[in-house]
Amino acid sequence: MTGRPTHQKGPVRLKGGQLPDTTTDQRLLDSRGDAGWVHTDPWRVLRIQAEFVEGFGALAELGPAVSVFGSARTQPDDPMYAAGEQIAARLCEAGYAVITGGGPGAMEAANKGAHECGGVSVGLGIELPHEQGMNEWVDLGVNFRYFFVRKTMFVKYAQGFIVLPGGFGTMDELFEALTLAQTGKVTSFPIVLFGSAYWGGLVDWLRETMLADGKVGAADIDMLHVTDDVDEAVSYFVARDDT
Repeated sequence: MTGRPTHQKGPVRLKGGQLPDTTTDQRLLDSRGDAGWVHTDPWRVLRIQAEFVEGFGALAELGPAVSVFGSARTQPDDPMYAAGEQIAARLCEAGYAVITGGGPGAMEAANKGAHECGGVSVGLGIELPHEQGMNEWVDLGVNFRYFFVRKTMFVKYAQGFIVLPGGFGTMDELFEALTLAQTGKVTSFPIVLFGSAYWGGLVDWLRETMLADGKVGAADIDMLHVTDDVDEAVSYFVARDDT
């Protein structure tokens, strides 16, 4: 056997010479029955394709932008919430759109800062079991079912990341961006970690353990810029764009 598909002329017959009860076309066109087919892999491929098309179409004319990440659990009275607002406002004043995950907490703060500054406030939402939906400060929102499609948009349409304190989701975005930059999949992609008290221990571990053990290079660690100063965080992008 070659493993190649075979083509049979005439009606497909079951064992014993019986004709099948339904045809492929009939099952496709018949609107009756359950909706199980929408969960099959071929249909998922089309939905994934549709999400890419929707994201590309919505963001194609966005212009310069920076993705701002941080915890959805950050409360409005947390100093990092105010920092997120200020960072977004400074980015707006420097001519950047602000992209977040569109949710609450640090994402809401950044969207609010961009919106109130009169800039472009973008939210890229994700379908989650307990997702609250887009925050009220999002001007341009796109919802996604698939994380990897959404992640592509964060990187493709941003000049870099500013990362506020966050949890697993924030770490996921951070280290994926580091991997893409380290492997040359993205170039000239600055990553700012805002909040030295929060991020300092991580950066120390990267240097003292990963780097010391030869698992990464010094240039890999240098891709991270840690600061507590809002203006410094934003000027890190502006300076690169001016060169």
